[in-house]
Amino acid sequence: MTTDWHKHSAPSIAEFEAIAATAFKKLPAAFRDMTNDVLIRVEDFPTDEVLDSLGIDSPFGLLGLYQGVDLTRQSVLDPSALPEMIFLYRRPILDYWAEHDERLGDIVTHVLVHEIGHHFGLSDADMARIESDTAG
Repeated sequence: MTTDWHKHSAPSIAEFEAIAATAFKKLPAAFRDMTNDVLIRVEDFPTDEVLDSLGIDSPFGLLGLYQGVDLTRQSVLDPSALPEMIFLYRRPILDYWAEHDERLGDIVTHVLVHEIGHHFGLSDADMARIESDTAG
């Protein structure tokens, strides 16, 4: 089978947002419903400030980030200054995809579950269970 590679390119940010939306819709409904107002944003790379704050040298070293106070530490008495957000970093995810034998949608799902898991303070075992419920 030959493929005309001239017709293929890396997914744009808009296409990546569609991949993320599809991955999110495939997560278990109860898990999705708990996310409420968490926004999902796709950006090419994390900012230098984010990398510096996490002690990460390479902009390719971070695939996603949860920004906000996780539910285990939130208080109704402490209003959040920033909206709860999950960032998916397109270029690092694409780089990871190029180096591993995984489907892009599976990688995006993994990053989403991991970052949403931070929001809820879930264990690695909980996140693995959610991913396995999503696989199919």
